[in-house]
Amino acid sequence: MGTIKITSPDKLMYENKTYKCAIGLSGISDTKKENDGTTPAGQYNIRSVLYRPDRIPPPETFLKVEPLKINDVWCDNPEKKEYNLKIRCSKGLISERLWRKDNLYDLILVIGYNDDPVIAGKGSAIFMHVAKPNYKPTRGCIALKLDDLYQILKSLKPSDTILILNS
Repeated sequence: MGTIKITSPDKLMYENKTYKCAIGLSGISDTKKENDGTTPAGQYNIRSVLYRPDRIPPPETFLKVEPLKINDVWCDNPEKKEYNLKIRCSKGLISERLWRKDNLYDLILVIGYNDDPVIAGKGSAIFMHVAKPNYKPTRGCIALKLDDLYQILKSLKPSDTILILNS
């Protein structure tokens, strides 16, 4: 079993290789809450991979891969039963659009944070995704260059985890 490790605010390690990354604007937290801008500390499974089929080819990986559809969103409204789930866009739901104009969500690794069980308000939509230019901070996700995500995915297995250290 392999582990992706976030060892500092800008360093990710996997299979003896170090990658530059970005994390949440407010750092890493042991007490993540919705909209606090932190990346949650802890060890988590990687659930699946989502990608934009109109922009990039499907990644080579052992993980479950699903193409995004134009109306896919991630519910981040703690008052809804769909909280912290990928759903189709619906009126009345606060949600994170997955089909974006920029390229940040062209490739997404869904991290198993707050999903078993889901606790309202503990945080949602924690992903590993494409980094902004100059690795600007995220709203709580982990972000890497697209090429680095593809490289990691090639050997990532369903039993592998991500360990986010709050040092």
